[in-house]
Amino acid sequence: MRAVEEAEETLRELRSALEKAGVVLPSLGLDPVSLAREVPCPLVELGRCSVETARSLTAALTASPGVAR
Repeated sequence: MRAVEEAEETLRELRSALEKAGVVLPSLGLDPVSLAREVPCPLVELGRCSVETARSLTAALTASPGVAR
């Protein structure tokens, strides 16, 4: 289950980074279907957000240096 532990840690890091940028994605989590396989292949579910949150996310991403494009 190492892949699940790594996915959970990555999720915590992502949530923290988003919060520092002023963005909260209420539905952020791990996709349960991707965890239900015999050999889990975790996917991060970003979920849905309001238009205001989408604008905040866009602003945070475009203002951050070194963001992969």
